[in-house]
Amino acid sequence: MKKLAFIFALAFSLLAGCGAQANGADANVNDNVNVKSNNSYIQISQQQAKEIMDKQPDAVVLDVREQHEYDEKHIVNAVLLPLGTINEENAAKTIPSKETVVLVYCRSGNRSKTASSLLAELGYTQVYEFGGIKDWQYDTE
Repeated sequence: MKKLAFIFALAFSLLAGCGAQANGADANVNDNVNVKSNNSYIQISQQQAKEIMDKQPDAVVLDVREQHEYDEKHIVNAVLLPLGTINEENAAKTIPSKETVVLVYCRSGNRSKTASSLLAELGYTQVYEFGGIKDWQYDTE
């Protein structure tokens, strides 16, 4: 019985901690953004990403696909940093500050999750992952 009570207490404290982190990150970007925390970056909807792009022109829209994919079609004003090239040096060249709002996408959402996690591990504090361009309903070039 004590083990069961301990497990419930542990689960509750973990859930409470995740909720607090998501709410804190929410306030940094947009008071109306509902976010899902992944403990290292924040996952948001594409609509929320578009709202951030419109309201924060200094945000970096980061495409983590390969050069040929970027050349075919990319989100307006996105910069390319392929997943396989993400390291401290390359990230520093592409993202001006570790406090910069970084909106990360790829083709379907798999590479962007990995890239977002890598960026968070490198110390970037406002990383927002919003899935793939295949579902993007806004302007591209």
